[in-house]
Amino acid sequence: MEHARDLTLLPKAHLHLHFTGSMRPSTLLELADKYGVRLPDALTAGEPPKLRATDERGWFRFQRLYDAARSCLREPEDIRRLVREAAEEDVRDGSGWLEIQVDPTSYAPLLGGLIPAVEIILDAVDSASRETGLGMRVLIAANRMKHPLDARTLARLAVRYADRGIVGFGLSNDERRGLARDFDRAFAIARDGGLLAAPHGGELTGPASVRDCLDDLHAARIGHGVRAAEDPRLLRRLADRQITCEVCPASNVALGVYERPEDVPLRTLFEAGVPMALGADDPLLFGSRLAAQYEIARRHHGFTDPELAELARQSVRGSAAPDEVQAKLLVGIDHWLTG
Repeated sequence: MEHARDLTLLPKAHLHLHFTGSMRPSTLLELADKYGVRLPDALTAGEPPKLRATDERGWFRFQRLYDAARSCLREPEDIRRLVREAAEEDVRDGSGWLEIQVDPTSYAPLLGGLIPAVEIILDAVDSASRETGLGMRVLIAANRMKHPLDARTLARLAVRYADRGIVGFGLSNDERRGLARDFDRAFAIARDGGLLAAPHGGELTGPASVRDCLDDLHAARIGHGVRAAEDPRLLRRLADRQITCEVCPASNVALGVYERPEDVPLRTLFEAGVPMALGADDPLLFGSRLAAQYEIARRHHGFTDPELAELARQSVRGSAAPDEVQAKLLVGIDHWLTG
């Protein structure tokens, strides 16, 4: 049997990582102690919490845990620490490019307002990128649980800071709430400003939510998108247009979208020609980072090293990385494969 290559040495891009969810568990505990925050037992047990978000109650619990963790990020230094450590973890897992996703309105009250929060985050990303050598940019995400006018404000802000490291605009939170079309104006603002459109879809609801992202928001990437596997015509559309799906296998299982790692339709998407960028989503809550997602593809879906290398290439091609960064990463993937 051929020796399996080290997946942490496989160059790759990471396109689906949420801000607070990127935090190290040890950092969360230290910050909670610093600010006297009493965390839910599920965040202090030393292992990933038991989650299931396929019903309203489960999603509420997931959000409650996320909000509890976010409440521990109160000062600019906390933001700098989180970003630096996220970059360090990504480098350790072989990432050469990271697009971290954040809704700055969640941090604005404690950081002096929306514009100061964005500037603190962008400064932290710039510093972490210089310190670690990781190419790193920001995707601003609106919350579909809030009013579409809030999303328009965020879109204008994201465009304003496009020359400071913001490369995309997303839409997150429970896709069972709020129609994609309600946010079409915000996404038009973002696209007109040169930002990549990358809304969430096809996770908690079925293929229709992916179609809505394509039809109403003109998505260039889909956050998750796995439920597209249930619709062959939609798969062909994604493949024909080379729309990258940011697939997060460990997250899908942790939230109950699929029962087992082998149930996540990685093979279906791959063999249909749909580009994928494997992502960790929220490692703080799901317990695994980027390289572990590739390990799931290898162990539970039988992906060979050449196929894993192709997954890494797809992540790079689907990114907003400059051409020279993409070229360097693609060469590194070839070297990983040829040894």
